[in-house]
Amino acid sequence: MAVSDSDLIQAWTQVLTLSRLKRGDTVTVLTTEGVTHPQTLRCAMTAAGLLGARVNRLDLAPVNGEKSLSRDSLAYLGTTPLSGNRAAIAALKASDLVVDLMTLLFSPEQHDILQGGGKILLAVEPPEILLRMVPNEADRARVLACGALLERSREMRVTSAAGTDLVCPLGEFPVVKEYGFVDEPGRWDHWPSGFALTWPNERATRGRIVVDKGDILLPMKSYVSDPIVMEVEDGYVTSITGGMDAELLSDYMESFNDPEAYAMSHIGWGAQNRARWSTLGLYDREATIGMDARAYAGNFLFSLGPNNEVGGSRSTACHMDIPLRRCTVSLDGREVVAEGRLIEERLAEAEAAS
Repeated sequence: MAVSDSDLIQAWTQVLTLSRLKRGDTVTVLTTEGVTHPQTLRCAMTAAGLLGARVNRLDLAPVNGEKSLSRDSLAYLGTTPLSGNRAAIAALKASDLVVDLMTLLFSPEQHDILQGGGKILLAVEPPEILLRMVPNEADRARVLACGALLERSREMRVTSAAGTDLVCPLGEFPVVKEYGFVDEPGRWDHWPSGFALTWPNERATRGRIVVDKGDILLPMKSYVSDPIVMEVEDGYVTSITGGMDAELLSDYMESFNDPEAYAMSHIGWGAQNRARWSTLGLYDREATIGMDARAYAGNFLFSLGPNNEVGGSRSTACHMDIPLRRCTVSLDGREVVAEGRLIEERLAEAEAAS
Protein backbone atom coordinates (compact mmCIF):
# COMPACT_ATOMS: atom_id res chain seq x y z
CA MET A 1 0.00 0.00 0.00
CA ALA A 2 1.31 3.43 -0.92
CA VAL A 3 2.24 5.87 1.86
CA SER A 4 1.23 9.54 1.95
CA ASP A 5 3.85 12.24 2.43
CA SER A 6 2.00 13.53 5.49
CA ASP A 7 2.14 10.13 7.20
CA LEU A 8 5.83 9.65 6.39
CA ILE A 9 6.71 13.19 7.53
CA GLN A 10 4.92 12.47 10.80
CA ALA A 11 6.89 9.23 11.16
CA TRP A 12 10.19 11.01 10.50
CA THR A 13 9.21 13.69 13.01
CA GLN A 14 8.69 11.02 15.67
CA VAL A 15 12.00 9.32 14.93
CA LEU A 16 13.95 12.59 14.86
CA THR A 17 12.31 13.73 18.09
CA LEU A 18 13.23 10.45 19.76
CA SER A 19 16.75 11.07 18.41
CA ARG A 20 16.77 14.37 20.35
CA LEU A 21 17.13 16.57 17.33
CA LYS A 22 17.12 20.21 18.48
CA ARG A 23 16.39 23.49 16.76
CA GLY A 24 19.62 24.75 15.19
CA ASP A 25 21.21 21.29 14.91
CA THR A 26 22.91 20.46 11.62
CA VAL A 27 21.50 17.44 9.79
CA THR A 28 23.19 16.01 6.72
CA VAL A 29 21.19 13.56 4.65
CA LEU A 30 23.54 11.15 2.88
CA THR A 31 22.19 9.78 -0.39
CA THR A 32 23.31 7.72 -3.36
CA GLU A 33 22.82 9.03 -6.85
CA GLY A 34 19.90 7.26 -8.54
CA VAL A 35 19.33 4.81 -5.67
CA THR A 36 17.90 6.64 -2.63
CA HIS A 37 14.10 6.47 -2.40
CA PRO A 38 12.83 9.95 -3.38
CA GLN A 39 9.87 9.97 -0.97
CA THR A 40 12.04 8.93 1.96
CA LEU A 41 14.50 11.70 1.11
CA ARG A 42 11.81 14.33 0.64
CA CYS A 43 10.00 13.54 3.87
CA ALA A 44 13.16 13.21 5.97
CA MET A 45 14.39 16.63 4.89
CA THR A 46 10.95 18.18 5.43
CA ALA A 47 10.60 16.75 8.94
CA ALA A 48 14.08 17.87 9.96
CA GLY A 49 13.39 21.34 8.62
CA LEU A 50 10.06 21.59 10.46
CA LEU A 51 11.90 20.73 13.68
CA GLY A 52 14.20 23.70 13.11
CA ALA A 53 17.34 21.91 11.97
CA ARG A 54 19.79 23.16 9.36
CA VAL A 55 19.41 20.52 6.67
CA ASN A 56 21.98 19.62 4.01
CA ARG A 57 22.03 16.88 1.41
CA LEU A 58 25.21 15.10 0.36
CA ASP A 59 24.64 13.02 -2.79
CA LEU A 60 27.41 10.66 -3.88
CA ALA A 61 27.85 8.33 -6.84
CA PRO A 62 27.58 4.58 -6.12
CA VAL A 63 30.65 2.35 -6.05
CA ASN A 64 31.43 -1.40 -6.24
CA GLY A 65 28.96 -2.01 -9.07
CA GLU A 66 31.58 -3.99 -10.98
CA LYS A 67 32.41 -6.14 -7.92
CA SER A 68 29.11 -6.96 -6.27
CA LEU A 69 26.91 -9.81 -7.47
CA SER A 70 23.82 -7.98 -6.18
CA ARG A 71 22.30 -4.49 -6.08
CA ASP A 72 21.65 -4.94 -2.36
CA SER A 73 23.57 -2.32 -0.35
CA LEU A 74 24.74 -4.99 2.11
CA ALA A 75 26.03 -7.41 -0.53
CA TYR A 76 29.52 -5.89 -0.78
CA LEU A 77 31.07 -4.16 2.23
CA GLY A 78 34.18 -2.14 2.98
CA THR A 79 34.63 0.61 0.43
CA THR A 80 31.88 3.23 0.12
CA PRO A 81 31.40 6.46 -1.84
CA LEU A 82 33.02 8.15 1.17
CA SER A 83 36.29 6.20 0.93
CA GLY A 84 39.09 8.73 0.45
CA ASN A 85 36.60 11.61 0.12
CA ARG A 86 37.99 13.98 2.75
CA ALA A 87 35.63 16.85 1.98
CA ALA A 88 32.53 14.68 2.33
CA ILE A 89 33.80 13.08 5.55
CA ALA A 90 34.54 16.52 7.02
CA ALA A 91 30.96 17.64 6.28
CA LEU A 92 29.51 14.57 8.00
CA LYS A 93 31.79 14.91 11.03
CA ALA A 94 30.64 18.52 11.39
CA SER A 95 26.99 17.41 11.51
CA ASP A 96 25.02 16.74 14.68
CA LEU A 97 23.07 14.00 12.90
CA VAL A 98 23.72 12.05 9.72
CA VAL A 99 20.62 10.53 8.15
CA ASP A 100 22.12 7.68 6.14
CA LEU A 101 19.99 6.85 3.11
CA MET A 102 23.05 5.32 1.39
CA THR A 103 24.40 2.59 3.79
CA LEU A 104 27.74 3.15 5.50
CA LEU A 105 27.59 -0.04 7.55
CA PHE A 106 30.91 -1.80 8.34
CA SER A 107 32.93 1.09 6.93
CA PRO A 108 35.87 2.92 8.57
CA GLU A 109 34.23 6.23 7.69
CA GLN A 110 31.25 5.35 9.86
CA HIS A 111 33.53 4.66 12.82
CA ASP A 112 35.33 7.97 12.24
CA ILE A 113 32.07 9.95 12.35
CA LEU A 114 30.80 8.17 15.46
CA GLN A 115 34.08 8.53 17.35
CA GLY A 116 33.76 12.28 16.99
CA GLY A 117 30.39 12.20 18.78
CA GLY A 118 28.20 12.38 15.70
CA LYS A 119 25.04 10.30 15.39
CA ILE A 120 24.07 8.20 12.38
CA LEU A 121 20.58 6.89 11.61
CA LEU A 122 20.35 4.42 8.73
CA ALA A 123 17.01 4.17 6.89
CA VAL A 124 16.95 2.46 3.50
CA GLU A 125 13.81 0.32 3.58
CA PRO A 126 10.74 1.34 1.52
CA PRO A 127 8.40 3.93 3.08
CA GLU A 128 5.66 1.42 3.92
CA ILE A 129 8.10 -0.71 5.95
CA LEU A 130 9.40 2.39 7.73
CA LEU A 131 5.84 3.45 8.56
CA ARG A 132 4.83 0.01 9.89
CA MET A 133 7.82 -0.11 12.22
CA VAL A 134 8.16 3.46 13.46
CA PRO A 135 10.18 3.03 16.69
CA ASN A 136 8.99 4.09 20.11
CA GLU A 137 10.17 4.07 23.72
CA ALA A 138 8.66 0.63 24.30
CA ASP A 139 10.86 -0.76 21.51
CA ARG A 140 13.88 0.75 23.22
CA ALA A 141 13.01 -0.78 26.60
CA ARG A 142 12.45 -4.19 25.02
CA VAL A 143 15.75 -4.17 23.15
CA LEU A 144 17.67 -2.88 26.17
CA ALA A 145 16.28 -5.80 28.18
CA CYS A 146 17.52 -8.23 25.51
CA GLY A 147 20.89 -6.52 25.57
CA ALA A 148 21.12 -6.75 29.35
CA LEU A 149 20.60 -10.51 29.14
CA LEU A 150 23.46 -10.80 26.66
CA GLU A 151 25.78 -8.54 28.65
CA ARG A 152 25.61 -10.67 31.78
CA SER A 153 26.15 -13.99 29.93
CA ARG A 154 29.29 -15.90 29.07
CA GLU A 155 27.89 -18.56 26.75
CA MET A 156 25.12 -18.81 24.19
CA ARG A 157 23.88 -22.19 23.06
CA VAL A 158 21.48 -22.55 20.14
CA THR A 159 19.58 -25.75 19.38
CA SER A 160 16.71 -26.76 17.11
CA ALA A 161 14.67 -29.80 16.14
CA ALA A 162 16.21 -29.46 12.67
CA GLY A 163 19.64 -30.29 14.12
CA THR A 164 21.30 -27.01 15.06
CA ASP A 165 23.55 -27.33 18.10
CA LEU A 166 25.90 -24.37 18.35
CA VAL A 167 27.98 -23.17 21.32
CA CYS A 168 29.21 -19.56 21.33
CA PRO A 169 31.42 -18.29 24.18
CA LEU A 170 30.77 -14.61 24.90
CA GLY A 171 32.38 -11.61 26.54
CA GLU A 172 35.15 -10.52 24.18
CA PHE A 173 33.00 -8.06 22.22
CA PRO A 174 30.35 -5.51 23.23
CA VAL A 175 26.61 -5.94 22.85
CA VAL A 176 24.81 -3.89 20.19
CA LYS A 177 21.20 -2.84 20.81
CA GLU A 178 19.22 -1.71 17.78
CA TYR A 179 15.87 -0.04 18.51
CA GLY A 180 15.54 2.42 15.65
CA PHE A 181 16.65 5.86 16.84
CA VAL A 182 19.81 7.64 18.01
CA ASP A 183 19.31 9.28 21.38
CA GLU A 184 22.95 9.51 22.52
CA PRO A 185 26.12 11.11 21.06
CA GLY A 186 28.21 8.64 19.08
CA ARG A 187 25.26 6.29 18.52
CA TRP A 188 24.42 4.45 15.31
CA ASP A 189 21.08 2.76 14.74
CA HIS A 190 18.85 1.46 11.99
CA TRP A 191 15.20 2.24 11.37
CA PRO A 192 13.49 -0.23 11.25
CA SER A 193 15.03 -2.69 13.69
CA GLY A 194 14.40 -4.29 17.06
CA PHE A 195 17.04 -6.77 18.17
CA ALA A 196 20.13 -7.26 20.31
CA LEU A 197 23.33 -8.88 19.13
CA THR A 198 26.94 -9.49 19.97
CA TRP A 199 29.93 -11.28 18.48
CA PRO A 200 31.16 -14.59 19.89
CA ASN A 201 34.70 -14.78 21.20
CA GLU A 202 37.18 -15.00 18.38
CA ARG A 203 37.85 -18.54 17.10
CA ALA A 204 35.72 -20.06 19.89
CA THR A 205 32.38 -20.99 18.28
CA ARG A 206 31.82 -24.68 17.63
CA GLY A 207 29.03 -27.01 16.57
CA ARG A 208 26.51 -27.34 13.76
CA ILE A 209 24.01 -24.96 12.18
CA VAL A 210 21.11 -26.32 10.18
CA VAL A 211 19.41 -23.71 8.03
CA ASP A 212 16.00 -25.37 7.67
CA LYS A 213 13.19 -25.09 5.13
CA GLY A 214 11.61 -21.65 5.44
CA ASP A 215 14.66 -19.98 6.97
CA ILE A 216 15.99 -16.96 5.10
CA LEU A 217 19.28 -16.19 3.36
CA LEU A 218 20.33 -12.54 3.13
CA PRO A 219 21.36 -10.79 0.90
CA MET A 220 19.77 -13.39 -1.41
CA LYS A 221 16.42 -12.51 0.18
CA SER A 222 15.17 -16.03 -0.39
CA TYR A 223 13.45 -18.69 1.69
CA VAL A 224 15.41 -21.93 1.90
CA SER A 225 13.65 -24.87 0.22
CA ASP A 226 15.86 -27.67 1.53
CA PRO A 227 18.15 -27.82 4.59
CA ILE A 228 21.70 -26.44 4.57
CA VAL A 229 24.13 -27.94 7.08
CA MET A 230 27.10 -25.88 8.27
CA GLU A 231 29.81 -27.36 10.46
CA VAL A 232 31.60 -24.80 12.64
CA GLU A 233 35.05 -25.28 14.17
CA ASP A 234 37.26 -22.72 15.91
CA GLY A 235 34.94 -19.89 14.91
CA TYR A 236 34.75 -20.67 11.18
CA VAL A 237 32.31 -22.53 8.98
CA THR A 238 34.34 -25.46 7.66
CA SER A 239 31.74 -27.09 5.42
CA ILE A 240 28.43 -26.25 3.75
CA THR A 241 26.42 -29.24 2.57
CA GLY A 242 22.91 -29.95 1.34
CA GLY A 243 21.00 -29.55 -1.90
CA MET A 244 20.62 -26.72 -4.39
CA ASP A 245 20.37 -23.98 -1.73
CA ALA A 246 23.67 -25.11 -0.21
CA GLU A 247 25.28 -25.04 -3.66
CA LEU A 248 23.97 -21.53 -4.34
CA LEU A 249 25.21 -20.28 -0.97
CA SER A 250 28.62 -21.91 -1.43
CA ASP A 251 29.07 -20.47 -4.91
CA TYR A 252 28.14 -16.98 -3.75
CA MET A 253 30.56 -17.04 -0.81
CA GLU A 254 33.36 -18.53 -2.90
CA SER A 255 33.11 -15.58 -5.28
CA PHE A 256 34.70 -13.31 -2.64
CA ASN A 257 37.83 -15.48 -2.51
CA ASP A 258 38.28 -14.61 1.15
CA PRO A 259 38.58 -17.15 4.00
CA GLU A 260 37.35 -14.49 6.45
CA ALA A 261 33.94 -14.65 4.79
CA TYR A 262 33.38 -17.95 6.66
CA ALA A 263 34.09 -16.56 10.14
CA MET A 264 31.28 -16.31 12.68
CA SER A 265 30.12 -12.72 12.91
CA HIS A 266 27.26 -11.34 15.02
CA ILE A 267 24.70 -13.49 16.84
CA GLY A 268 21.47 -12.53 18.57
CA TRP A 269 17.70 -12.62 18.29
CA GLY A 270 14.81 -10.50 17.05
CA ALA A 271 12.41 -8.73 19.40
CA GLN A 272 10.21 -6.67 17.04
CA ASN A 273 6.57 -7.79 17.12
CA ARG A 274 5.64 -5.59 14.13
CA ALA A 275 8.17 -7.38 11.92
CA ARG A 276 6.98 -10.52 10.14
CA TRP A 277 8.78 -13.60 8.83
CA SER A 278 6.38 -13.78 5.88
CA THR A 279 6.86 -10.23 4.60
CA LEU A 280 9.92 -10.95 2.44
CA GLY A 281 7.78 -12.96 0.03
CA LEU A 282 5.63 -9.91 -0.70
CA TYR A 283 8.42 -7.71 -2.09
CA ASP A 284 10.54 -7.57 -5.19
CA ARG A 285 14.09 -8.50 -4.15
CA GLU A 286 15.48 -5.10 -5.10
CA ALA A 287 12.81 -3.22 -3.13
CA THR A 288 13.96 -4.21 0.37
CA ILE A 289 17.06 -5.25 2.30
CA GLY A 290 15.02 -7.62 4.49
CA MET A 291 14.78 -5.93 7.88
CA ASP A 292 11.57 -7.79 8.72
CA ALA A 293 13.54 -11.03 8.43
CA ARG A 294 16.29 -9.72 10.69
CA ALA A 295 14.04 -8.29 13.37
CA TYR A 296 10.94 -10.50 13.76
CA ALA A 297 10.46 -11.59 17.35
CA GLY A 298 11.97 -14.93 18.31
CA ASN A 299 14.29 -15.49 15.38
CA PHE A 300 17.91 -16.54 15.94
CA LEU A 301 19.95 -14.25 13.69
CA PHE A 302 23.53 -15.23 12.94
CA SER A 303 25.99 -13.71 10.55
CA LEU A 304 29.18 -14.64 8.76
CA GLY A 305 31.97 -12.22 7.91
CA PRO A 306 33.36 -9.08 9.59
CA ASN A 307 33.72 -8.01 13.21
CA ASN A 308 35.33 -4.59 12.65
CA GLU A 309 32.03 -2.88 13.53
CA VAL A 310 32.77 -3.55 17.21
CA GLY A 311 36.53 -3.07 17.19
CA GLY A 312 37.63 -6.43 15.82
CA SER A 313 40.36 -6.76 13.23
CA ARG A 314 38.43 -8.84 10.71
CA SER A 315 37.00 -7.10 7.66
CA THR A 316 35.66 -8.76 4.55
CA ALA A 317 33.43 -7.66 1.69
CA CYS A 318 31.20 -10.72 2.24
CA HIS A 319 28.52 -10.44 4.90
CA MET A 320 25.80 -13.07 5.28
CA ASP A 321 22.81 -12.57 7.60
CA ILE A 322 20.78 -15.72 8.20
CA PRO A 323 17.73 -15.58 10.51
CA LEU A 324 16.52 -19.00 11.65
CA ARG A 325 13.05 -19.97 12.88
CA ARG A 326 12.09 -22.35 15.67
CA CYS A 327 15.42 -22.28 17.51
CA THR A 328 15.97 -22.40 21.25
CA VAL A 329 18.51 -19.86 22.50
CA SER A 330 20.00 -20.35 25.97
CA LEU A 331 22.30 -18.00 27.86
CA ASP A 332 24.42 -19.70 30.51
CA GLY A 333 21.96 -22.60 30.45
CA ARG A 334 18.82 -20.49 30.76
CA GLU A 335 16.43 -20.23 27.82
CA VAL A 336 15.55 -16.79 26.45
CA VAL A 337 13.99 -18.04 23.21
CA ALA A 338 12.11 -21.36 23.21
CA GLU A 339 11.52 -22.95 19.79
CA GLY A 340 11.25 -19.56 18.14
CA ARG A 341 9.20 -17.91 20.88
CA LEU A 342 10.76 -15.07 22.84
CA ILE A 343 10.25 -15.72 26.55
CA GLU A 344 8.65 -12.50 27.76
CA GLU A 345 9.27 -13.33 31.42
CA ARG A 346 13.02 -13.16 30.83
CA LEU A 347 12.66 -9.67 29.35
CA ALA A 348 10.52 -8.55 32.28
CA GLU A 349 13.14 -9.84 34.72
CA ALA A 350 15.91 -8.00 32.86
CA GLU A 351 13.91 -4.76 32.79
CA ALA A 352 13.19 -5.03 36.52
CA ALA A 353 16.87 -5.60 37.29
CA SER A 354 18.06 -2.59 35.26
